[in-house]
Amino acid sequence: MRAALEQRLGAPVVEAVTQPQGFSPGLAARLRLEDGRRVFLKAVSEKANPDTPDIHRREAFILAALPAPAPIAPLLWRYDEMGWVALCLEDVDGRHPGEPWTDTDLDQVIATVERMSRDLTPSPIQVDDTVPSFFERTVNGWGIALERGETRLDGWAHGNLARLAELESRAPDMVDGDALVHCDIRADNLLLAGDRVYVLDWPWARIGAAWVDLVAMAPSVAMQGGPACEDLLRRLDLRGVSREAIDAVICSLAGYFVVRALEPPPQGIPTVRAFQAAQGRVATAWLRERVDWD
Repeated sequence: MRAALEQRLGAPVVEAVTQPQGFSPGLAARLRLEDGRRVFLKAVSEKANPDTPDIHRREAFILAALPAPAPIAPLLWRYDEMGWVALCLEDVDGRHPGEPWTDTDLDQVIATVERMSRDLTPSPIQVDDTVPSFFERTVNGWGIALERGETRLDGWAHGNLARLAELESRAPDMVDGDALVHCDIRADNLLLAGDRVYVLDWPWARIGAAWVDLVAMAPSVAMQGGPACEDLLRRLDLRGVSREAIDAVICSLAGYFVVRALEPPPQGIPTVRAFQAAQGRVATAWLRERVDWD
């Protein structure tokens, strides 16, 4: 596999620095080649996790199709043989936002994501899914918990489970739109390089309401030392977005994180459930602030 990738790279690898952030069960490394070039390579085998190869394939399609204004590290090529899928991207000499988040980093990220949303509305590419269907099928959890009689919820969630499931069920109708939405904005998917912000990891991108990206990133920002979710919300341009729509999205996010965190971890990704549980606690607390429920 290494020989095949070096042949595709066109030069031997003399240095590989693993990038520890994120939750991929495969390789993610910055490479320096013998001829002095630098690239970023991500790769996974079907044996490490049966779902991740298709996730990489979907990201490769999206990166190849995105136009120049998108704040991405461009895709150079894709390798898809011998049970491995690898993506080679231009290397970005940047850093992730600091933990705790600083106002400077947060302002830069908000400005980039808002500009990205404008540039990608309407979506310049065709993709095979929408944000409403993503929320209906995946970004939820309270309805699942209600159906199976889940007993591991905290007292507030357990006592309001029917209300939470009903509010969550409204979210798909609230997130319709024509923008290309990243659907996974958080610190480990962002690189700051001088005055530029690069948005990484695009496999979940779908067509929907542009404002979803910024609202959905609030729990991870608060969890990693940034402002409280409601304080962050006041910094965003959400003109025309109803309170009900925001509440439904927060509810769906909270349900997704809380209920998925109760499940066994996916193959090769042992730490993701703890990360989801932490975001679930923040998102649930945020929702409690916004709804008048005992």
